[in-house]
Amino acid sequence: MYEHCPHCNFRYEIEPGYFWGAMFVSYALSAGIALVMGFVLFYGFGDPEGWVYVIVIAPLLVLLTPINFRISRVLWLHFVSGVRYNPNL
Repeated sequence: MYEHCPHCNFRYEIEPGYFWGAMFVSYALSAGIALVMGFVLFYGFGDPEGWVYVIVIAPLLVLLTPINFRISRVLWLHFVSGVRYNPNL
């Protein structure tokens, strides 16, 4: 992630450890993905054995980690800093 926005020069890191809260957002997103996939496996595939849940959900979470990392930081930035999206810029 950039230290400053390349368009408006907004500094993302307001204080040391500012994105520490993004860790909790990332955890919530990962838990939500795992929960949804668990429901899909349970109801869509007739409650397979426990190892099937692990074989499907764990690699999915690993593959989505880069996306989750960026989304959680952006969500935390918008939630805490008061930054608002302006499509006219």
